[in-house]
Amino acid sequence: MLSEADLAQVQDQLGRTPRGVLDIAARCACGAPLVVATAPRLPDGTPFPTTYYLTHPELTAAISRLEADGYMRELNDRLAADPEMAQAYLSAHHAYLADRAEFARAAGIADPPEIEGISAGGMPTRVKCLHALAGHALAAGPGVNPVGDEVLHKIGFRPEVCCCH
Repeated sequence: MLSEADLAQVQDQLGRTPRGVLDIAARCACGAPLVVATAPRLPDGTPFPTTYYLTHPELTAAISRLEADGYMRELNDRLAADPEMAQAYLSAHHAYLADRAEFARAAGIADPPEIEGISAGGMPTRVKCLHALAGHALAAGPGVNPVGDEVLHKIGFRPEVCCCH
């Protein structure tokens, strides 16, 4: 359940007013928000395909370091060479779209036609944003998004340990 305290904490994490937040999709072991579920259309009318938005500053910084180190290139190479990984990633894309449609229905919001078939993070054919993929993995749980799971493993994330240093 989304509370005013959650929204205030997300605002502190982001350093700005959060837009279109529907719920907290994943929490730290201590209860702090890690990922928000965002409406598929922002209050100003902008279509927004990134349903799962990573908000936690420590995780965001760790994942930014992976991106800066070129980890996306390695994952793209593996995705192109590994049909099993590619199939699992395609399944993650479909799960993401289903989640977004469910959030939209629950909130009484139409899933915008402008973003039909578009998920996040480069799914289903490339790795573009590790933050979005990790956010999806945190929200959906292990085994849904193979790339997001790998990113979380690579940064040493452990769900039972507080990451709010």
